Amino acid sequence: MNPILLDRKALALYILAWTALAALLAALLAPLGQAQWWAAAAFSLPMMIVYAFMSLSAWYVCRAFPLRGSSPLLVLGVVMLSALLSSILWVLLGFAWSETLDGLYAGFNTRVWQRAAIALLAASGVALYLLSAAVHYLLLAFQASREAERNALELQVLARDAELKALRSQINPHFLFNCLNSVSALTMSDPAAARTMTLKIADFLRLSMEYGMQDTIALDQEVALAMQFLDIEKVRFGERLNVETAIDAEARAHRLPPLLLQPLIENAVNHGIAHMVQGGTIRIAIHAKGAGLLVSIDNPVDPDVPAQTGRGVGTENVRQRILKLYGTEGRMETMNTADRFSVTLAIPAT
Repeated sequence: MNPILLDRKALALYILAWTALAALLAALLAPLGQAQWWAAAAFSLPMMIVYAFMSLSAWYVCRAFPLRGSSPLLVLGVVMLSALLSSILWVLLGFAWSETLDGLYAGFNTRVWQRAAIALLAASGVALYLLSAAVHYLLLAFQASREAERNALELQVLARDAELKALRSQINPHFLFNCLNSVSALTMSDPAAARTMTLKIADFLRLSMEYGMQDTIALDQEVALAMQFLDIEKVRFGERLNVETAIDAEARAHRLPPLLLQPLIENAVNHGIAHMVQGGTIRIAIHAKGAGLLVSIDNPVDPDVPAQTGRGVGTENVRQRILKLYGTEGRMETMNTADRFSVTLAIPAT
């Protein structure tokens, strides 16, 4: 259907424009047809409104013969033929309507009126139809542009979703590889601990796979999953691993992408605690900031071990996910000091 008919505001503006043309036609006809202004208006307004809807047929002509992909001569010929046929039909309607007005108004000079009115209708009918066709070609071009933008956006969304799924799929294999190494190390020194760790890993993987199928999860769920991971690592490190958390009550209502914190906490364990003979404390702080979240995770580092670059698999995974999800609205920063390494995330409202 013609887009003008689908939009009430556009239709109202369209009718208003043709009403202005009707006033112009009446002003021209009144002196030429030797009639009073109200008689001229009685003829012009219905005729212009009728032709306004007749000119909407240009939409279908323009769609059937688009500018792109059609011969210019063919387009011009078809549009001109449509304009001539519409104008002829409009002139015939003008004859009929002038006869009707002659029967309603005794002072209506039909012959004089018809000579003036029909000449104007014939002259303006073709021009008005061509103008309507030009407007409809512009509408088609605008629609094509909007459709191209929509398709491009859909392709971007599909590509982003595919990249996010690929990034998310890296997390569990990376975690599992590290855990299997830990279990392997424990099997000889502490078989009971290795068995306990294996059971905890199974529970963690089951829950992480369930959360991983969702687009977002509650912060409490993400934190509970992170604590479950740290509980697994506690089997390996015992008293060497300590955790401090500071989480705002208002922050707990927020949602965030699943498995966003776990890779960072895993790095804090493997690149921090694992290198500390005496162990240390991982600090997790989550605060509400405006409509989003500010997350900070830091861990001790051994000054004799080369500093973390912030480009490990887990850290880079999180960085890419934030970039794909939030663009410039999200942020991830890392900082090294003499004895600690920290990661800060700014997560917009989800």
